[in-house]
Amino acid sequence: MELFGSISRVKGELEFKGDKSISHRAVIFASMAKGKSYIHNLSISEDVHSSRSVFQALGVDISLSENTWQISGKGYKGFTPPTGNLDSGNSGTTARLMSGLLINQKFKSTIIGDESLSKRPMKRIIDPLRLMGGRLLPTNDNFLPMTITPSDQLKPITYTLPIASAQIKSAVALSALHFDDETTIIETFPSRNHTELMLGLSVTKENDGTFIRVSKKNYPLPFEMTVPGDVSSAAFFIVLALILPDSELLIKNISLNPERSHYITLLKQMGGDIEIQETKESLGESIGNVRVRSSKLRNIVIPAASVPLIIDEIPILSICGIFAENDFEIFNAKELRVKESDRITAMVHNLRLAGLETEEFPDGFAIREGMPNKPILQAFESFGDHRIAMSFAVLSCIFADGGKVNNFSCANISNPEFIKQLNSIRG
Repeated sequence: MELFGSISRVKGELEFKGDKSISHRAVIFASMAKGKSYIHNLSISEDVHSSRSVFQALGVDISLSENTWQISGKGYKGFTPPTGNLDSGNSGTTARLMSGLLINQKFKSTIIGDESLSKRPMKRIIDPLRLMGGRLLPTNDNFLPMTITPSDQLKPITYTLPIASAQIKSAVALSALHFDDETTIIETFPSRNHTELMLGLSVTKENDGTFIRVSKKNYPLPFEMTVPGDVSSAAFFIVLALILPDSELLIKNISLNPERSHYITLLKQMGGDIEIQETKESLGESIGNVRVRSSKLRNIVIPAASVPLIIDEIPILSICGIFAENDFEIFNAKELRVKESDRITAMVHNLRLAGLETEEFPDGFAIREGMPNKPILQAFESFGDHRIAMSFAVLSCIFADGGKVNNFSCANISNPEFIKQLNSIRG
């Protein structure tokens, strides 16, 4: 259990370790490329550690010198058969993206994960990979552990994504990198586009949606990049600065990819005083500084098309919504139920602990206007979910008597430096 004391305001500057989503892909693409790649400011999260460990188990030499990771990639189908299971830990990105890569290898492999990951659905990537000829045998046709065996029936496909998901899209793309002919991936709702940017894939907007075309010509070559700071980790501190009076915060060198920083757009629409400064690029990814000041906020209607772009930030956006005018409501977010926890149930449970009138729906929840009306006597539950843990750490800091969060160590999944960063900006 972690105790968070009250904070009256925040002031100062923050800089974050590399974006988790981009870091995963940097490790994967560098491991696939033939030769040495250099990655600066890679994420220190447990999830990205899982990706590094999996590739080390596949024979990739990965080493750290100061703040630069050197990865000696194995090249096209050059991985070494693992001597044991490939452990993805808590990382759904590792497990799902690796599946697209592993179906094209010449050896048998088994992907495992921790207790939480072993309850998260894998059928969403199994279905398209089986259409490509992949031989995947999950537990109960849906879960990890999952064994992948070599196949001589692999082929490119045209596939329309059934849901907005960068993980499905990327798993299919990683498999498609092994074919001479093109695979076409069609998405009708936007999702994170880091894979497309970093691999330089062909992306066209057509009447039926976005068409992403990928083939062996896109197979990665060695590269050097600086990973921008994690924009999702920054969200907790951006919200804290908006809510607390007399606060001002400068966040430097974070990802400003519009399909990752969309929550900032919504916060500005809510009345947030947020200024974007000094943008630049690294391997197609936009990087910049963000200045945030205390603001009077009002809740807005969140469009269905926005939900896939803010799915990880919904917990902290809902904390922001408590301190804004009008009710906070989120719908079209059923995907929250299959994250590290059932985030809808987790949010509603904790919000009710805080004395807030909250409604739960199959695809979302609502917080009725009004401040918490009683002391918080119980600790908030993290449910082993890093984003739930950090969201209620922020809420605890706003209460006069502070608050407690059970099993806060799960925050290490994405940001091991959260408490250190929080303490550094106490006004």
